[in-house]
Amino acid sequence: MTPPSPIPTRRAEALDALEAAEATHRRAAEALAAAVAHQDKADRAARTAEATLARARENVVRAEGNAEQAGHAWGVVAERILERLGANPALPDPPADLSAEAEDKARRRLDRLLKEREEMGPVNLRADIEADEVEKQIATIVAEREELSSAIAKLRGSIGHLNREGRERLSDVFQTVDRHFQALFTRMFGGGRAHLALVGSDDPLEAGLEIYAQPPGKKLATLSLLSGGEQALTALSLIFAVFRCNPAPICVLDEVDAPLDDANVERFCTLLEDMVRETGTRFMVVTHHHLTMARMDRLYGVTMQERGVSRLLSVDLRTAGEMVDPPRMAAE
Repeated sequence: MTPPSPIPTRRAEALDALEAAEATHRRAAEALAAAVAHQDKADRAARTAEATLARARENVVRAEGNAEQAGHAWGVVAERILERLGANPALPDPPADLSAEAEDKARRRLDRLLKEREEMGPVNLRADIEADEVEKQIATIVAEREELSSAIAKLRGSIGHLNREGRERLSDVFQTVDRHFQALFTRMFGGGRAHLALVGSDDPLEAGLEIYAQPPGKKLATLSLLSGGEQALTALSLIFAVFRCNPAPICVLDEVDAPLDDANVERFCTLLEDMVRETGTRFMVVTHHHLTMARMDRLYGVTMQERGVSRLLSVDLRTAGEMVDPPRMAAE
C-alpha cells in the first residue's frame, strides 16, 4: 500500500485554514460594523448633547438678561414710587366695593387720566420764566396799542381839522375863481354868462367840477356841448380866472389861439393886454397866428439857413411901433 500524496493533504489543510480565516474575517467584519454603528450612535448622542448644552447655555444667558432687566425695571419702578409717593407713602384705604365691575371702572378711569396726561405733553420746566416773558410782551404790546390809538386819534383830529380848513379854503378860492371866471367870460365873449359848479357830492373835497356857459344868443350848456372855438375861449377864461387868484411873474401860452378865428383872436389879445395891465405879468405866447404876432411887443423866430443849424431872430415891435405910433401894450 502506497502512502498518500502530500499535495492533497496540504491542499486540504490550506482549505481548512482558509475557511478558518474567512470565518475569523467574517467575525472581525461583524465586530467592525457593530463598532462603527456604535460609534455613529455615540456621535449622534454627542451632537445631541452638545446642542442641548448650547440651548441650556443660551437659556442661562437669557435668564440672566431677564433677571438683569427685571432688576433694572424694579429699580425704575422703585424710583418712580419713591418720587411720586415719597419715602413713607401713606396708601389710601381700599375701596369698599372690590367687585370686578368696580375694578374695571377704576381701570378705565386710570386709562382716561393717563391719556389726558399724555395729551398734555411733557412738563415745561421753563413755563414760569416764559410766562413772565409773555406777560412783559403783552404789557409792551398794550402800551404800544395805547400809543397807536392815541396817535390815530390825534391824526384823525388833524385830518378832520385839515379837511375843514381845506373845505373852507377851497370854497373861498372856488367862489373867487367863479367870480373872475364870470367876469372874464363876459369880457371874452362880449356878453353872455357862465359859472362854475361842484357836482357829484356835497363835500367840496370829493365833488367834481362842471363848467356851464351861455355865449350870447345861445342856451346855457355844459362845456362839452360848445363848439371848438367856444370851448377854447371858455377854457382861456377859466385859466385866466385861476391865474388872477395867484398871478405869477411870467406865463407861457403854447398855441392857445390855434382853434380861434380872427374875431376871437382879437378878443383873446385884448384880454391878454388887460391881464398885463392888471397883474403885471409878462406873457410869452407861442403862436403861428399873424394877428397875435401883430399885437405882441417883441417877436422871436427860429430859422434854419443851413441844414441842422438853427438861428434865433428877434424883432422889437415896440421900438418899431414907437417910430410910427405910440406903444399899444406891454406884453412880451
